[in-house]
Amino acid sequence: MDFDDTPELAEFRAEVRDFLDAHSTERHGDDRDWSRNGASTDESVAADYRRRCREWQQLLHREGWAGITWPVAFGGRGGSPAQQMVFNQELSRYDATSGFITAAQALVGPTLMKHGTPEQQQRYLEPLLAGDEWWCQLFSEPGAGSDLAALATRAELSVGTGADGADEWIVNGQKVWTSNAQYADFGILVARTDPTVPKHQGLTFFILDMRSPGIEIRPLVQAQGVAHFNEVFLSDVRIPADHVVGEVGDGWTVTRTTLRSESSMISGAGQATPFSALLDLARRCGATDDARVRQRLAAVYGDELILRWMGWRTQTAVMQGRYELMLHGSLLKNFFTRSFRKRVELALDLQGPEGMLWTDAEGDGFWQYQAINQFASRIGGGTDEVHRNNLGEQVLGLPREPSTDRTVPWNQSTRA
Repeated sequence: MDFDDTPELAEFRAEVRDFLDAHSTERHGDDRDWSRNGASTDESVAADYRRRCREWQQLLHREGWAGITWPVAFGGRGGSPAQQMVFNQELSRYDATSGFITAAQALVGPTLMKHGTPEQQQRYLEPLLAGDEWWCQLFSEPGAGSDLAALATRAELSVGTGADGADEWIVNGQKVWTSNAQYADFGILVARTDPTVPKHQGLTFFILDMRSPGIEIRPLVQAQGVAHFNEVFLSDVRIPADHVVGEVGDGWTVTRTTLRSESSMISGAGQATPFSALLDLARRCGATDDARVRQRLAAVYGDELILRWMGWRTQTAVMQGRYELMLHGSLLKNFFTRSFRKRVELALDLQGPEGMLWTDAEGDGFWQYQAINQFASRIGGGTDEVHRNNLGEQVLGLPREPSTDRTVPWNQSTRA
């Protein structure tokens, strides 16, 4: 595989560098970089990080660098996946990030572009791309994580009770592991609207205004001391009928679009821990002359190149509509989590005994945080084990996992 730029991409890369040089500074690789403060347990630092993420995304939008592969009709640049990859490569060297806004765009954008009504696309896509409105994903439940289709949150149609006599849906239930729900303006929600059909049927996909009455958000404090995830309780929450995405009862189709985007998004994460950051750490620790360290650094760098190629191929297939050429999202996700594990384990080994410390470690415990945070990537968006099952069944053609409720009406299942 030739990773050298074409003349056109080389010109584009130079343009990207000019933009980044004009609006940011290169990373130091230590606690001077604000872009790594998403890991901060100091709420004032974390709040400043969120503010700067929003401002960075708004700058990208104003300057025409947001949504490089998004169609121009939806406010994007209409560029190629290769251009997006070049931009990401260059951005990884700079002290700038859009943080969770990027993840929300990856989840919500493709879903609304494919399944949303023209009115929904016009109302939500550009503010999402501009960073003016933040989104969260209300999918997982205490009894329906890896088996998402078993979810129990109910939505019942109430005829003529909404504004101006419009229909609306009344939602009751609980969601969990909802990233950044406490900061979100809107959420994408999957709820059961027909319990009399099998679990993959009778689901409907909604846009939820997170300021609606009846929503209670309880942060979940993780081992690192941050509350990235949340429980969300929904009590008689009212959603206008025109906030349904896709068709009523066909929410699983819409959900699968989001899940495919999520796997690819997770596999492209880790901007705070690129190979360059690990190499800087090795140099500060005086370890780059050690042959074993150099071998492990080479393995991490090789993984980064492979992930670059995998993402390039998948994005190209999506943009060309040639879905048969897409690499399976489960493959992308599992390869990323494995390479992430290699990266953080090497970082702690480089620190030696200091690697067992927490905030007293080099860089205020940045790599310690990442070592614990790897498990969020390995669980979020479906566990590694679930994705291995997907690969076995959908790619290798192995027999499905035994299931007793796939064809049983949901209200007759043991989870009803």
